[in-house]
Amino acid sequence: MSSLLPADGSRLLIGGKQVEGADGVFATVNPATEEVLGLAADANAADLDAAVDAARTAFDETTWSRDHAFRARCLEQLRTALQSHVEELREITIAEVGAPRMLTGGPQLEGPVADLGYSAGLAETYDWETDLGVAEPMGIKTRRLLRREPIGVVGAITPWNFPHQINFAKLGPALAAGNTVVLKPAPDTPWCAAAVGAIIAEETDIPAGVVNIVTSADHTLGARLTADPRVDMISFTGSTATGPARERGPAAAGEKGIMENGGEKGVKGG
Repeated sequence: MSSLLPADGSRLLIGGKQVEGADGVFATVNPATEEVLGLAADANAADLDAAVDAARTAFDETTWSRDHAFRARCLEQLRTALQSHVEELREITIAEVGAPRMLTGGPQLEGPVADLGYSAGLAETYDWETDLGVAEPMGIKTRRLLRREPIGVVGAITPWNFPHQINFAKLGPALAAGNTVVLKPAPDTPWCAAAVGAIIAEETDIPAGVVNIVTSADHTLGARLTADPRVDMISFTGSTATGPARERGPAAAGEKGIMENGGEKGVKGG
């Protein structure tokens, strides 16, 4: 196992701390050989609730949503830290995803890591506030100001096939915009996400609760995340079979939702 992950299994990231799963551990398997690689933290509903609570608190009670320069610095810091561990991440990705080594130099790893630099730059350069000048509706002088704000807590549910690409495609823009995130990765690729959680906790200044990573063998946790009223937006990538069920969750909870649905294998990413 990589030095990023403890020998007795990976950890969840909840409220800035790396913690064990309340349901113990589950096996992660090499899809090419069906060899058991090791163990991952197995979260249950209580763990997920704690992660959502941490994300809600971080959004409501810290300056993360308002401090654009700090967010940019943290994202750049994360990119640099990931690049310093790229060889460890590469071996995890090859083993857990079954990815050809060649692809880890592009979309399976190095490309998505590099793209965090774009998100960092956007956090600092985006036009967060636009002065629209003074208008005089009905003869009353009125100053008009357009202010763009983050939505709040984002629940991110991702599949197994390109875990780094999809995890960072959700994390980067959401964090750059000032949101906090609960990431629920596929049960098939828990180490890819957990390793990132270890780097966030140990090597960045990202405040506690801004990023929470919950790995689990329980496929129902994704549905629980979509139905939580403390979550303001769901970003889901997975199968066409699982997608409509996820869509009912955000609709019922009054959340916004982004859906990307694909092949049936993606059911395992729910």
